[in-house]
Amino acid sequence: MTKIHPQAYFGNVIVPFDSANVSIASSAVLYGLSVYTVFPIIVVGDNNGDSIDDGDGVDDGEGGSNGSNAVDLEDTHKELFVFRLHDHYIRLVNSAKIIGIDMFEKEWNFEKFTTAVKELIQANTINELSFVRATIHVTDLVPGTRSRGLATTLSMFIYEANPIIPQNGARLKTSVWRRVPDSSIPSRAKVNGAYINSVLGKQDAIDSGYDDCLFLDIQGQVCELSAANIFMVRDGVLITPNQTSDILEGINRKTVIEIAHQLQIPVIEREVDLTEIYIADELFACGTSAFIAPIAEVDKRKIGNGENYGNGRNGGNSRNDEKSSDIATLGATVNTVNTINAAITQKIKEVYAEIFSGKNKEYNERYLTRIMSA
Repeated sequence: MTKIHPQAYFGNVIVPFDSANVSIASSAVLYGLSVYTVFPIIVVGDNNGDSIDDGDGVDDGEGGSNGSNAVDLEDTHKELFVFRLHDHYIRLVNSAKIIGIDMFEKEWNFEKFTTAVKELIQANTINELSFVRATIHVTDLVPGTRSRGLATTLSMFIYEANPIIPQNGARLKTSVWRRVPDSSIPSRAKVNGAYINSVLGKQDAIDSGYDDCLFLDIQGQVCELSAANIFMVRDGVLITPNQTSDILEGINRKTVIEIAHQLQIPVIEREVDLTEIYIADELFACGTSAFIAPIAEVDKRKIGNGENYGNGRNGGNSRNDEKSSDIATLGATVNTVNTINAAITQKIKEVYAEIFSGKNKEYNERYLTRIMSA
């Protein structure tokens, strides 16, 4: 069972997790009328008491931290950072705007949101990589099927950062269900109620002995996994479905593209055929809860030479017991036989490991917001 920290943010205050509840008559419950985002809390510290330092001693709320540090989560000195906090705030704003939830942005600017995140983190004891789930709930009671002018409540809670798919080579099944199109429920908005589509796809994959599903759109083009974006490598080029392919415009997807550009890896965003996936040289998923997850097999077809990765959950066991609180697992070698066959995936995983351990000065400045030092 996933560990959830005891204090939550709800109704503008810190409350015990068990007290953070919305009414069964609210739009959030009746219609799934909530939007959300999930972002990591990164713990950095070392035996010498060194920490990431942006040079000005100021907690600026927008990121702006740098340095090179070893990680020791047991050390008494630690610093806590949030990854791409402003991007996650904008995701909430945009998701609400798309659905027509118009009260959140009026009531919550980025500074107020950042303060709430800090209050939540400071109210709990965080010693390892963890996730914050922030949700805007429409809390009016029995208002009917509408969204404008309705009261909203922001909730946030912290839980352990377990990956949602194996990190040693996931096995995918093309879903019998199609991705909900933008003209029905837009995937670029993270709407709670829309995730029944993901539940249908993933449960079918698990029932069939796989780790996750691969969604196609109504035209038969590749979209994404149940809750992660997908990238493939062909002839040294990193390729991913474009933003009009009924995908979530993932923050980690954006990060992967930025890292690839920095590493001078060519990137193309375009429509992707399923058969291209079958013959890809490398394949991986990305997302906050997926991290950078190599994909070993799709529809019983091995990716690359079949030696790039492990074997997922050992035959499709639907329970995932992996933990990623150990930063080293984020950059673990994806191929113990012949690493060069997954070279691009490995390079990106290694940069992620550096970011999540506070060791990459350039990306620390760009992506990390300091929350507290202890």
